[in-house]
Amino acid sequence: MRFIRKPCLLPILACLSAATAQAAPDIAAPTLQAWGTGNVQALGFAPDHQRLAVSKRDGVLLLDAEGKTLSHVAGAFASLDSRPMGDQVLVASHDEKKQQVALFSLDPRSHEWQAPVYLPPRDYAVNGVCLYRDEASNVYLFTVGEEGKGEQWLVAADRKRLAEPRLVRSLPLPPNAEFCQVDDAGQQLFVNEEKVGWWVYPAHAEADASRVPVALIEPFGEVKKAAGAMALVPGGMLGLDPKAAHLHLYQQHGNGWSPVARLALDTFKEPEHLAVRQTPQGLQVLVQDDSNQQVFQGLLNWQPTPARAPAPLPVIKPVVQTEPVVSQGDAADDPAIWVNPQNPALSRVLGTNKKNGLEVYDLQGKRLQHLEVGRLNNVDVRPGFTLGERTVDLAVATNRDHNSLSVFSIDPATGEVRAVGEVPTPVKDIYGFCLFKAPGGELYSFANDKDGTFVQHRLSARGDQVHGELVRQFKVQTQPEGCVADDRQQRLFVGEEDVAVWAVDARPDQPVTLTRVIGVGDQVQDDIEGLALYQTAKQSYLVISSQGNDSYVVLDAAPPYAVRGAFRVGVNADAGIDGTSETDGLDVTSANLGGPFAQGMLVVQDGRKRMPEQSQNYKYIPWAEVAKTLKLP
Repeated sequence: MRFIRKPCLLPILACLSAATAQAAPDIAAPTLQAWGTGNVQALGFAPDHQRLAVSKRDGVLLLDAEGKTLSHVAGAFASLDSRPMGDQVLVASHDEKKQQVALFSLDPRSHEWQAPVYLPPRDYAVNGVCLYRDEASNVYLFTVGEEGKGEQWLVAADRKRLAEPRLVRSLPLPPNAEFCQVDDAGQQLFVNEEKVGWWVYPAHAEADASRVPVALIEPFGEVKKAAGAMALVPGGMLGLDPKAAHLHLYQQHGNGWSPVARLALDTFKEPEHLAVRQTPQGLQVLVQDDSNQQVFQGLLNWQPTPARAPAPLPVIKPVVQTEPVVSQGDAADDPAIWVNPQNPALSRVLGTNKKNGLEVYDLQGKRLQHLEVGRLNNVDVRPGFTLGERTVDLAVATNRDHNSLSVFSIDPATGEVRAVGEVPTPVKDIYGFCLFKAPGGELYSFANDKDGTFVQHRLSARGDQVHGELVRQFKVQTQPEGCVADDRQQRLFVGEEDVAVWAVDARPDQPVTLTRVIGVGDQVQDDIEGLALYQTAKQSYLVISSQGNDSYVVLDAAPPYAVRGAFRVGVNADAGIDGTSETDGLDVTSANLGGPFAQGMLVVQDGRKRMPEQSQNYKYIPWAEVAKTLKLP
């Protein structure tokens, strides 16, 4: 197929005119020239002033600025999107004959196409596709289809197409959605619902499936008849009402959108397809009139204001993930790392299942034990506890069924975990927890209540049972959870979820004076969740789970508590491991556990298990990557 560029056939205001009552006075109606004709199902822009098009008759086409076909892939295709990928362009479309989504790599200089990679056949009709590149340059594909079905797939990483795309998650989308577009910088997915309006969803793979409207059809909004194709630029959206022949312009303001102008396509009978590219002079627009298969191009003198986005945080890849916990829903919570004193490679990760008990994993993420002892919330471990005639390592967790402390022994030789009893507490709604071992060897526990109360117990053995003696009690003003004790400095760090991390003397005979370590703000966003200490002979760092922005903040564990940096845990495409989000608890060790964990290991709970979607689990991150990323000494 050849697109033939023609001179403008219509007067300027007849090609595209602004409805005077709805258009902003400084947005002039552009001159739309008749650019070409063709049986086109979708349009797009490519590098070096090139264009992309797909057709059910002529396949996938690369065109020059004059409409001449530079190269093509034969077939029947509908829907189109593209993203730069190194020196290539990744092109996505739907193969109508195969009924599968195809992913092409295009060299825009040589005009050569590589053989496509196909998504597996789906159990629904795919109406539209769009691509999304995240802050780590992973590329995802969204599908929208019949009956509200949609999916997100990981299709490229490290500037390469994946040989086998990975399904990340399913999405509940509007019924009969046909079009989607993604704002990469804003991490926003836009989807149309023809008879209702345009919606925006979070696009990040670890985000939830919430949505807000961009614009609605009358009488609830300003759109006259239908919400059709859309095109995006940073901070702005162009939406096409094909039945009223209107083009709507929208500007983002915070989390909301406001109409800027409504432009009437006076001479168009069936405007259907839309593409846009931002230039210094304004927005370059392509619009097709389906009634005569005529494509028009023009320049719109509107430059939306890009939405302010926080600076992207560095992303670190996990190298191991555990098997999912045995319970569905919000179940996994807090991990603790037990280091095998004789063979660190045989160390264990203990993870609470707050619906069912305690999970025990090896360093490969395989579940070795599941102990059904009740709804456990937070867990911590300390070595060298005399229990009866044995010396064991101890794990203790808060039990929300009984408002007690569930106690476990860990065999130092085998790593086997056994439930050995409970310690009652006076709190009414037990929640967070940590242990503290004093220089003299005394073992203390700190448990908190959702009302802010902390209770400190001295733990000791009576025969083969663990006994707890209440030695101190204090309170913060609002709900806490995470805490961790620095045994060397005899300092306790506590997290007040919506307020701050505080430091307090861990010794029971000392006054309770709370010192602010870091408050909720730009670096830490509520909820403050897990706290852990990475300690060597020279360094001591506090690691915080900043749940509000799915990140992890590292700071010095001594005054003045200087912040060293923050990072996120992202997808590891090669290993098939998703990133993390909504993290509750975490733990870290500096012990040499071998392999990638020679400098220690960070374990974080993942609140949304993706790729595939399963029950929650835990991710293992080499501390060496944290130190390298944050340039830690």
